[in-house]
Amino acid sequence: MGRLDGKRAFLTAAGQGIGRAAAIAFAREGAEVIATDIDETKLDSLAREGVAATFRLDVLDTAAVHALAGGVGAVDVLFNCAGFVHHGTALDCSEEEWDFSFDLNVKSMHRTIRAFLPPMLARAKETGKSCSIINVASAVSSLKAAPKRYAYMATKSAVIGLTKSVAIDFIGKGIRCNAICPGVVDTPSWEGRVDALAEEAGSREKARDMFVSRQPMGRVGTAEEVAALAVHLASDESAFTTGVAVAIDGGWSL
Repeated sequence: MGRLDGKRAFLTAAGQGIGRAAAIAFAREGAEVIATDIDETKLDSLAREGVAATFRLDVLDTAAVHALAGGVGAVDVLFNCAGFVHHGTALDCSEEEWDFSFDLNVKSMHRTIRAFLPPMLARAKETGKSCSIINVASAVSSLKAAPKRYAYMATKSAVIGLTKSVAIDFIGKGIRCNAICPGVVDTPSWEGRVDALAEEAGSREKARDMFVSRQPMGRVGTAEEVAALAVHLASDESAFTTGVAVAIDGGWSL
């Protein structure tokens, strides 16, 4: 405990899944956590988990992102978790779906980084300790291909490129930027994908088994396991780590 004592952390998409698990893990490790989500109702119970403040935030709204960043002030940790999984090949992806995927999965991170980076630079200079930007990418990216993930794979590959670009540009100015690349993780988002596959598979149980059968460890991951990696990347123990895409996928991308 106490690995994030004295740090302030700002998270997007903290209402459920990986974002929620990270918000709780950060708070338990001593951070002052500001958790956001487009659905305020999903944030209601986070106060009981030690989260300091919650706000509704639409990460597609540039003005809203900058306004909230201005109100929150400098943070030590920026955790970008908002995202969407588009299903299908190039033939199944409309211009609108392509644009939406990039807006939510990639440009939302550009918005938050542009808003929070200046005060993070000042905070790093003031404290003498690095600040950490953590972007949630995916093992389905430049790391590994998966069928019918055309738009999703393109966006998550872009997140890795964005991450490396921020890391190299600010490597000597107290900013670290890393990407977490989960495989299949048991979250509401994954449950939705299981539901979508259920009719094709014949049942929900068979759809779930199809996902699990592809996992070398014989199971999917948990949001808490991803959150534990996020704590490491947010803490000073990872002070020598920047610009990396860390796979946490049970060996799926090997």
